[in-house]
Parts: sequence; C-alpha cells; structure tokens
Amino acid sequence: MSAQATPDPYSDPLAFGQRLQILRTRRGVTRETLGGLMGRSGSWVKALETGRLKTPKLDVILRLAEVLRVRDLSDLTGDQAVSVPLFAGPGHARLGAVRDAVDTLMLVPDREAPPTSHLAARLARAWAARHASPNHREVVGALLPELIRDAQLAVRQAGAAPDRRAAQAVLSEVYSLAQFFIAYQPDAALLWRVAERGMVAAQESEDPHTVGVAAWLSAQAHRDAGPAHFDAADSVTSAVLSYLTPLLSDADDDVIAITGALTFEAGYTAARRAATGTAWRYWDEARAMAARLPSEYFHPVTSFGRAVMGAHAVTVAVELRQGGESVRQAAASDTLSIPSRPRWARHRIEEARGYQMDGQPDVALDTLARAHEAAPETIQYNGYAKTIILEEAESKSAARRRRASALAVKVGLLAA
Repeated sequence: MSAQATPDPYSDPLAFGQRLQILRTRRGVTRETLGGLMGRSGSWVKALETGRLKTPKLDVILRLAEVLRVRDLSDLTGDQAVSVPLFAGPGHARLGAVRDAVDTLMLVPDREAPPTSHLAARLARAWAARHASPNHREVVGALLPELIRDAQLAVRQAGAAPDRRAAQAVLSEVYSLAQFFIAYQPDAALLWRVAERGMVAAQESEDPHTVGVAAWLSAQAHRDAGPAHFDAADSVTSAVLSYLTPLLSDADDDVIAITGALTFEAGYTAARRAATGTAWRYWDEARAMAARLPSEYFHPVTSFGRAVMGAHAVTVAVELRQGGESVRQAAASDTLSIPSRPRWARHRIEEARGYQMDGQPDVALDTLARAHEAAPETIQYNGYAKTIILEEAESKSAARRRRASALAVKVGLLAA
C-alpha cells in the first residue's frame, strides 16, 4: 500500500476510532456534522477517533453506524462475531412482546381456543386499524401477542380436517400481520421465523388466497435481503403464480388480487435487477389484473387494487433509477384514492426518492414531510427516507439544511 492510499476499515487490526474516522471521511462528513447528528460536539468525535475516549456503549455505536449509513455493525466494530444488518431502525417498544408470543410453544394448552370465526373477525379489525392509524406499529403491536397465541391455540385444538385447515389459514394471516410489524426492526431472525411459519401454515390450509399472501411476504423478505436472494424471490413468485393462474377463470376478487400483487412483486424484483423491460412487463400484467377488480376494491394485506397501480409505477421507475420517469409517474398517480395511511406514506417516500434522483431535493423534503404527517412510524423505520433526510441535512444550502434538520428531529434522527 502506498503512503497516500486510504486504509481499508474492513481489514484488521484497526481500532474502533480509526474505523470511525475512515468511514466518516469516506462519507464526506465533518467531525462537527457527525457530532451534531449525534447530539454531541466535533471534539467528542475527535476524542473517539484518536482513542482519548474509550469505545462507546452499544446504543451509541448503533447510532453512529446509522448516521454514517454503515450497512453492518461489524464494519464499524471490526468484530465479525457481531455482524448485525443496520438501517432497521431502533426496535419498537412492543417488539419484545411480539417476539415472546412467536417463540412460545403451545404444547400444553391452558384454556380453550376462541372459535376460528372469532379470530378471523379480530384479524380483520386489526388490519383495518393498521390502515387507519398513523402509528400503525403501536396499534398492531398491542394486538399481535394475544392474536398469535390464540391462533396457535386454535390450530393445536382443531379436530376435524376442515377445522384444522381453517385454523391454519387464520394462523398464517396472523403471521402475515406480524411480518408487517417486524419488518425494518432489528431482528432479522425473527422476521424469517415468522415468514417461514406463515408459509408452512398457508400450505397446511390448502387455501389458494392464503398461500398467495404468504408467498407475497416471503418474496418480499428474500428481495429485501439483497441481490444474493433475488433468485429465491423469483422462485417463490414463479411457483405460486403457476399454482394460482389456472384458478383465475373462476376466482373471487381476493384470489385475483393476490395473483396481481405477486405479479407486481416479480416486476419489483426485476427492477432491482435493472431488468427494465421485464419490470414494466410485469407491471402491465398486474395492471390488467387490477382492472378486473371493482374500482373500490382494496386488498387488506397487499393494498393491491386499481388505486395502487400508480404508486407501483413510481416504485418501478425509482428502482430502475429513472428519476425523470418516477416524477412523471408520481404526477400521474392518484394517491388520494389509497385508503391506507401507512401505504400512502410509503408511496410518498417512493416519490421523494424519485424527486431526489431528479435533482429536486426541496420537493423530496416536502414529500417526506407529508409522509410524516400521514404515518410517522412509516417514515421512522424507512431507511430510504432517513438517508434522504440525513443527506439533505448536510446540504450546501442553509435553508435546505434547516428544513432537513427540522424533519430529522421529528423523525428522531436528531436530538431536539
């Protein structure tokens, strides 16, 4: 290595402070800026980097890693034994209770399970509450532990085969609701346990719609795990689409909708692969399925329906890194007809990504502010939104820095 070469923070041995300095420098962040983002001073950052301060506690390390957009905790600590994917956000206060409910085995039932019809009604109310609430994780997190335990109990106590299949269908959808809560939380292992259990219960139910929902969430989990998992995502969508497609001639709206949602998922993964033609082809096919549904139809799990196709077009364009096209699709989309606060907020985040790609950072910040008004918990746990806010908090424009910093305080990225 030449004297001018930049050290590699991923090669051992390097002290924590050295890794911090290298990663901060590569991000182009000054000590003063990093200190401000941490609610500290530039001299505090210098003391960490030079070793005058000892390695901080885990919560501070996690915060540093998030601010610097480090993808894995070991990249900052140098300890491969503590490899933890980041940008999952801080754990929700109710995560522990949900995890305990998932992990508890109902081997010796201590009470009688509620009827499956009762569980299904509770589940429907939980989905409705999620779509209506700005703080949807808080609402869902409060309902999930008992729903999970009761659904597990219903499967355990089911007698006849039809009753057991019905109970498995409800349990699978409860796991689907749980997956929405666990997504972007700092527990990847829990996410995979829930996704896999949901898929197993769905297959046991032998219900096409239930299988489709579990596959939709499984494909998302694989896709969001990174490029190494794209093939697995495609395998799931392809297999279940092959299973559902022959049923469409006599299918009800829910089966048509989940088939359309899975078709779009195939396009979403194609966009992540930068396969432009394939991505838009799947979007066209999904739009054709949406057109078969009533105009007011809205799938409670996937949000699929006519209203969401404009939002899906924005997502495809953003994933293909087509800034101008994403802005054009955003202008054409009818966001007011999306009857879900978290889904509407997620769409706004996708729009903001497009505006930033298109060189319109002020519009991107305005769009994120509207997303925060609609559903604060959606933006709080979204890595794309936080990345935009942190980048604009370092803008050369003083006015933009102030606006981004104010939004960062609201989201919880900066201390007030």
